[in-house]
Amino acid sequence: MSALRRFARAYPTLLRIGLAEAVAYRAEFLVWMLATTMPLVMLAVMSAMTREGPVGRFDHKAFVAYYLVTLIVRQMTGAWVAFEMVREIKEGTLALRLLRPIHPLVTYSAESLAALPLRAIVSIPVAVVILLTAAGSEISRDWFNIVGFFVSLAGAWLLNFAVSSIVGTLGLFIESSMQVWELWFGCFMLLSGYLIPLELLPHWLSQVARYSPFAYLQALPVETLTGIRDRHQVLMGLAAQLGWVLTAWVTLIVLWKRGLKRFAAYGG
Repeated sequence: MSALRRFARAYPTLLRIGLAEAVAYRAEFLVWMLATTMPLVMLAVMSAMTREGPVGRFDHKAFVAYYLVTLIVRQMTGAWVAFEMVREIKEGTLALRLLRPIHPLVTYSAESLAALPLRAIVSIPVAVVILLTAAGSEISRDWFNIVGFFVSLAGAWLLNFAVSSIVGTLGLFIESSMQVWELWFGCFMLLSGYLIPLELLPHWLSQVARYSPFAYLQALPVETLTGIRDRHQVLMGLAAQLGWVLTAWVTLIVLWKRGLKRFAAYGG
């Protein structure tokens, strides 16, 4: 209980510090923003394809809705803590975090969450205006789907953060942990629905994607808000997402505890 009280008191302060750091490093933040605009590139490509007719269920408006929601989801759920963790492990500065009374994963999460308001200020107004004016009819009006979208958005962030932290924690075990991130990110680009809607993939690959965690990082919230999923499919998707979130966090906690033993043994 004392740990929970300490967390409740400290977390708002950590969020304020994280926001101040995000504002201070504006150039780095802008580079990150520009690096996550691939959905706009894919929107241009797919829109050109629809001049010859719809692609599956997607006409021009459907693609506009899909890729702009994809952009919003990516901006609001991305977590890149692996880079920070690996750097601190190599430099030995992780030891300074371990000396603090707050768990390092808590501080990492606050730093990641604190950047969301800036991402929202920059990206969401533009996407929402275009979305409502060009493809508003493609957005679900079902309150269940709208609530499900926000729930799945939170789940996607938790899963993203846990996976990124797992890769960062692997830096306590292996030198090349960022190569694991590159492999993960490559699979994410293909299997999450980030570049191509899952139902437009070959059937066997679409099925693989939907049984993997990648679909619950992007496809689930996007398909929920754009009405591709009905209520039953939304519920099933949220249940599967919760399962992946729990699996990722249990894996993270186990790896973290074992990794810290190695870190301490080598004098970290």
